[in-house]
Amino acid sequence: MTTSSVDRAQEIPDESRWPGLATPPRSALRARIAATLFRRAVRPLDLRVTFPDGTVLGAGGPESPEMRILRPEAFFHRLGVDAKIGFGESYMAGDWTASDLAEVLTPFAARMATLVPPVLQKFRKIAERTQPPSEENSLEGARANIHRHYDLSNDLFGAFLDESMTYSSALFGPGEDLTAAQHRKIDSVLDYAGVREGSEVLEIGTGWGELAIRAAARGAHVTSLTISEEQRALATERIAAAGFSDRVEVKLCDYRESSGQFDAVVSVEMIEAVGASYWPTFYATIGERLRPGGRFGLQAITMDHDRMMASSRAYTWIHKYIFPGGIIPSVRSIEDGLVANTRLKLAGMREFGQDYAHTLRLWRERFLHRWADIAGFGFDDVFRRMWEFYLAYSEAGFRSGYLKVHQFGYEATGE
Repeated sequence: MTTSSVDRAQEIPDESRWPGLATPPRSALRARIAATLFRRAVRPLDLRVTFPDGTVLGAGGPESPEMRILRPEAFFHRLGVDAKIGFGESYMAGDWTASDLAEVLTPFAARMATLVPPVLQKFRKIAERTQPPSEENSLEGARANIHRHYDLSNDLFGAFLDESMTYSSALFGPGEDLTAAQHRKIDSVLDYAGVREGSEVLEIGTGWGELAIRAAARGAHVTSLTISEEQRALATERIAAAGFSDRVEVKLCDYRESSGQFDAVVSVEMIEAVGASYWPTFYATIGERLRPGGRFGLQAITMDHDRMMASSRAYTWIHKYIFPGGIIPSVRSIEDGLVANTRLKLAGMREFGQDYAHTLRLWRERFLHRWADIAGFGFDDVFRRMWEFYLAYSEAGFRSGYLKVHQFGYEATGE
């Protein structure tokens, strides 16, 4: 990975490593419109937005979180080019900073649905960028999308995750640390799926193997699927070190290429990478893989159905830099999809979005604390700001309630 500074990203017009971070073309009208909309949007928010000339916006008092705009001209030009991408890019480039990034972003997340004035909402379909065909989750596209995030570096993820190497929301009990809370989450999914001694289990989305290890510790036999080569390599090592190589097989295999039938299917925060056009295939595959009487345990990030529908085609900063091809489902879309494509019946559900906010804060704190080590793996300072923004942006989504996380338990009712 090449090394570049924030200043270098500002100065070089064609920054191939970080597309979009070079100072954008000057469109004065769009920048003025963006400035007007931004000032209107932050006026009622519980934060302080400060400018180099001493201007202060927002409804927050002296103790409120502070967003410091360091380069107003570049900031508003980025917003004018594409607000949904430019806001995050401007943080990556150093146009603005914050006293506490998640606390600054939370008021924005809480008002996400109303930040754009109603009179302009009708123009969204015309002006809004949509996801490019190259990020469609075909068999080939899904592998490319997953590679861009999960194959970055096992060392990177190991630097900020807990010892369980679990990259999904924990479920905290009183006084539990992150590892114990991750095990509680995994056990809850396994319970929903009815995993026990002798169970034959299909896991869709291996991660780094912790769920497979805990299922094997219950006496189950696990077939785990991943399309990340880096994850498969480390998961296989961890499973062997735990002594369960005879009970767990990790396959480099897309869910659409799976075969056989199982007593249980489990999947933790993989559905967000499937893509809405492939949800029916995903659900149908689960139904086909389950034996009669089998059970399905699912964990999914969710959002309200109306927000999912309104944003389903949008191409955002998260898509461009973090999760290409992704879309977060709603509870309704999951329930309707399983009814339409399977014979599964809902048996249980829980929501714990605030636990995800806490999980993300712990990850971000550890990421920043371990930055010197992470930089040693070849990641530059723009990458640091990108991931800091990603983790804080996600935390704000859960803190505000804009995002949630659910676990579901389903039972197969018949042939």
